[in-house]
Amino acid sequence: MKESIFRILTNKQIAHDTYEMILRGNTEHITRPGQFVNIKLDGFYLRRPFSVCDLEGDDLTIIYKVVGSGTEKMSTLVPNEELNLLTGLGNGYDTKSSGKAPLLIGGGAGVPPLYWLAKELLAEGKQVSAILGFNTSNEVFYEAQFKKLGVSTLITTADGSYGIQGFVTDALTNLESFSYTYACGPEPMLKAVYDAAETSGQYSFEERMGCGFGACMGCTCKTLYGDKRICREGPVLVKEEIIWQG
Repeated sequence: MKESIFRILTNKQIAHDTYEMILRGNTEHITRPGQFVNIKLDGFYLRRPFSVCDLEGDDLTIIYKVVGSGTEKMSTLVPNEELNLLTGLGNGYDTKSSGKAPLLIGGGAGVPPLYWLAKELLAEGKQVSAILGFNTSNEVFYEAQFKKLGVSTLITTADGSYGIQGFVTDALTNLESFSYTYACGPEPMLKAVYDAAETSGQYSFEERMGCGFGACMGCTCKTLYGDKRICREGPVLVKEEIIWQG
């Protein structure tokens, strides 16, 4: 974990209530897709965690949705303003288990970490597919970016206003085969993917966090191998170790 000051390069809206922010700073502790950063905002007690969407040298990309006063303030920040970040948080995805044709499944705010993951898998010579799920057409983002990488990409919307109508699992029948599953999104989506996908996989959980680095124990969950902190030993869990609560 590293505390550093990052300078905002761009901060722009890319979909309904959704923004892309690119920052420049010390990224040496960010080593894997699926890790996250924790951002300190003036006037707010708790930091805000955001998955790393992309990493190019010292330039870090995050995508966030305006859902409260903290992210609303973030949407007003302009280039050259500075932010205090904790970097290198979380375990991230392991690409070694992916096989030749991994499938990436993201829902809403779970889409961003899959973009950098796709780049890493493609660099390893893998044939990558993706299913990106949203509620409605004006929430869709990064479809073009995934396709530009060469990822075979399907979009689903719950209301059918764009792409395949339904949820991400409704698009699974459109795929001939895949060797492994990487998923990120809300827990109901992850459980549905868990039940529908026959392959093994890695699932990144979204959880409310206090400190973001394992001290407060507030995001602890039960696994087959004992209690794990989503912010420290997670957010990525292997399919076979997940114990669903409720």
